Amino acid sequence: MVHWTRRRLGLAAGSIAAGMAMPGLCLPNIARAQSRARVVIVGGGAGGASAARHLAAAARGSIEVTLVEAGETYTTCFFSNHYLGGLRSFESITHGYGRLQSEYGVVKVTARAVAVDRDARAVRLSDGVVLPYDRLVLSPGVELIFDSVPGYSPDAALIAPHAWQGGDQARRLKQKFEALEDGENILIVPPPNPYRCPPAPYERASIFAHAMKAKGHAGSRVIILDTKEKFAKQGLFQPGWESHYPGMVEWIGVDMHGGVLEVDAAAGTVTTDLDIFEGALLNIIPAQRAGAIAQECGLADAGGYCPVEADSMRSRLDPNIFVIGDSADGDDLPKSAYAANSQAQIAALNLLGDLAGTPLAPAHYINTCWSMIMPGESVMEGGEYAPEDGRIANVRGFISQPGEDAAVRLSNFNDSLAWYDMITTDMFG
Repeated sequence: MVHWTRRRLGLAAGSIAAGMAMPGLCLPNIARAQSRARVVIVGGGAGGASAARHLAAAARGSIEVTLVEAGETYTTCFFSNHYLGGLRSFESITHGYGRLQSEYGVVKVTARAVAVDRDARAVRLSDGVVLPYDRLVLSPGVELIFDSVPGYSPDAALIAPHAWQGGDQARRLKQKFEALEDGENILIVPPPNPYRCPPAPYERASIFAHAMKAKGHAGSRVIILDTKEKFAKQGLFQPGWESHYPGMVEWIGVDMHGGVLEVDAAAGTVTTDLDIFEGALLNIIPAQRAGAIAQECGLADAGGYCPVEADSMRSRLDPNIFVIGDSADGDDLPKSAYAANSQAQIAALNLLGDLAGTPLAPAHYINTCWSMIMPGESVMEGGEYAPEDGRIANVRGFISQPGEDAAVRLSNFNDSLAWYDMITTDMFG
């Protein structure tokens, strides 16, 4: 296994950023004689905000970069498990766009993109404004398919939160978790593949178990009714649960419970082919697909996500649109904030190539995913990815091993904290 220290993480991110900075040096001479090209970016998360900052920094005013995001601030879904477990404040995972505007010249539009006219190259917003573009970047995250879980709905999510998008849902789940009493159970229903951040439901189970144990809730359990027969980092999570939370976390795969037949949020039950499970807290995470705006403009395929060119993140269905982050079909590259940030930098390079004629570097993507089993103990998995035979292929991978020394797991935990600071700075300036 390759252990990614803070220095190594910084070098990995810096190598891509440095590759972008060099082409940007010649942009003013290229663009002086013409009006500025217009790039509209929809979605202000790990993909969209990163793309806006990198593109604006490299273009140095020669490209008009507009970021469309419905929120005044952005609460990261990644690290929201830390908030749920009381390790971080809500404010610490909430970020503003002020520096993108003041330091990089990004135009932030607070509205929701509701339609894209691909022929006219224009985005219509919820307030009626129409934004023309030369190139469009879509990074709208995921849309939750509520009815993929029988009985679940947006209304049911107010009682049984999914907390798979930052903000109000995370607050709701935390409030319900803090109200649990000893002897009351938590039921978690993870989604089928593919979905945002594959190990996150199981990290959430770990954090719930840790917090319940700290409160002395010896009679409570976390029961995971999975829609899959196996899950990410299973060989690391389950030994961790047995070691730290014996008898507190029970995972039941779909091959064992036979499938979720109905969720009754009000009654606090999940009915499966095996049994009816009861919980004072239901955390239901439905299936997912590309964000609504990507669906609306016809860029998603039958699998629900948007096919892209492996060397650029350009849509395979529209050469003027790039799709990055969770909405993209990243092939071997998982759906994560780290991956979205990496994709954003590749897309920005190609946008510069399109609009300013700058040279391109070979596409190279990176991803690392840390998962906390308990505070001070994290496991990790990741790799490097590159275009191969028209797809984004894993060319080198690494993963934590069972039985690692406590010092290694502590170093992983500290690296994850450093990464959060690094990526949010890279996103928001």
